Amino acid sequence: MKDLRGAGVALITPFKVDGSVDVEALRKIVAFNIEGNIDYLVVLGTTAESVTLSKVEKQLVMRTVEEANQGALPLVIGIGGNNTMALVEELQTSDLSAYDAILSVSPYYNRPTQEGIYQHFAALSQASPLPIILYNVPSRTGSNMLPETVVRLAKKFDNIVAVKEACGNMTQVQELISKRPEGFLVLSGDDITALPTIVAGGDGVISVIGQGLPEEFSKMIHEGLNGNTEVAYSYHYKMQDGMKLIFEEGNPAGIKVVFEYLGLANPLVRLPLITASEALKHRIVSFMESMIRIPA
Repeated sequence: MKDLRGAGVALITPFKVDGSVDVEALRKIVAFNIEGNIDYLVVLGTTAESVTLSKVEKQLVMRTVEEANQGALPLVIGIGGNNTMALVEELQTSDLSAYDAILSVSPYYNRPTQEGIYQHFAALSQASPLPIILYNVPSRTGSNMLPETVVRLAKKFDNIVAVKEACGNMTQVQELISKRPEGFLVLSGDDITALPTIVAGGDGVISVIGQGLPEEFSKMIHEGLNGNTEVAYSYHYKMQDGMKLIFEEGNPAGIKVVFEYLGLANPLVRLPLITASEALKHRIVSFMESMIRIPA
């Protein structure tokens, strides 16, 4: 398995005015992140609006990222949901040869018990041809995958190698870090807790804002991992307002405004999401204008 420590980013899916996938914009975003020293790319995560993409569109997104990346960075593919058997079939039948790991969100809406979550990922583990990164995001799934469940999965299944933890509770994150088996990665799933997670002993982040500020964000993460916390926090404090702003009206509406500002993509999202309000756009643009490169 390639190293998934450091700064990963959950790529958006840019759209054209006619609503179709903007392939050229996606290529530019991939190149922008490679040049910005991001460590790996996550394709078709929830930030990609994957639940509103057709199967054909998903294949187009995968092919586009693979071709634009040309093997430069490790690739992680999002394969998750609340229908366990459908996911098992997808894992068994998909061509995942271009990918290094799978990111799989804890089942949403069904609100399974901890045992149900465990059995769900046990089934995926047995079907998966690739290492699995668990994804805990209680604010979206309606259930919290507790540290004891994560640790149990990590100890039982060798191909469950990491967790993207977006519980928003640093006490839970610290418990997870302290109890995980050796070699199991704890990755932040919230930009605002990325550096605190690393300082607590975690291994990195799968970020949203990082794809729009790859140079600054990756610098923050790498300095944090190297123990240079003062330098790392100087980046964190510079970006923290943006970390909050981009989520004010839903993800990925905010980060798409960042890409509009950068001239890489337009800010369109698909229903039921709506494009960021003019008031929020103005605040995000003001934030981006304030971002001056911090000397290395």
